[in-house]
Amino acid sequence: MTFLTANNTKSINGLKWRRKNIAEETIERKVIAQKKDIKILGEPILPKVGNWSERAHFVLKQKSKSMEELWEKQKIDNTSLGVFKPKEVFDLAIESDDPNRKPSFVAELKQQRLWEDRKVTKEPPRKVPWKFYYRFSCKAPGCKTRHKMHIVDWEVGALYWKCVDRGLSPEEAAQTVKKKFFDEICAPDKNTYFFVGTELIHSSWIVLGTFWPKIITSEPTLFNIEW
Repeated sequence: MTFLTANNTKSINGLKWRRKNIAEETIERKVIAQKKDIKILGEPILPKVGNWSERAHFVLKQKSKSMEELWEKQKIDNTSLGVFKPKEVFDLAIESDDPNRKPSFVAELKQQRLWEDRKVTKEPPRKVPWKFYYRFSCKAPGCKTRHKMHIVDWEVGALYWKCVDRGLSPEEAAQTVKKKFFDEICAPDKNTYFFVGTELIHSSWIVLGTFWPKIITSEPTLFNIEW
């Protein structure tokens, strides 16, 4: 829900900024509220070295042809989650971000169930002072756009802080993230798919995670079949 205040009713840019922050904070609140409610159904799929076929059977069962197809589905039935294979990933862009969370947001986080079983501290996770974006194109015939999509994969933050805690500077840690999520995950020998979702209904799409098995040419598999 968007609220207009005296500070932004006269500014379209101010309104967009307010909506953006509400969307980002809403995602984090939902994750925190639902984290302890997650239940695992069935037996876990154990990884096989160099062979992701079994996982691909489940992961790619409902894959879409492109981001454009997901936009069309969203218009029809409010689709808010999807997976697809980009035609080409051109870059992983890094942009600076405010390293501090709003005091009101931090206070709310501390009250959530997520922190009740933490013995050392009830402080929320550190905020990464960067934002990472994939730049890519789709396989849709009419796709002439180089999409720019925000990456909100928890593994990005985990890797970033691991590097900082080992003594790397913020800039070096950010470049390590790029090396992993672009140079490795989107390498030419990888069959890379994006898990995507919306921040809010009818809002912008973000990258939630990746699925990146090696390309296997010896035998056809679910993720080797091209659209």
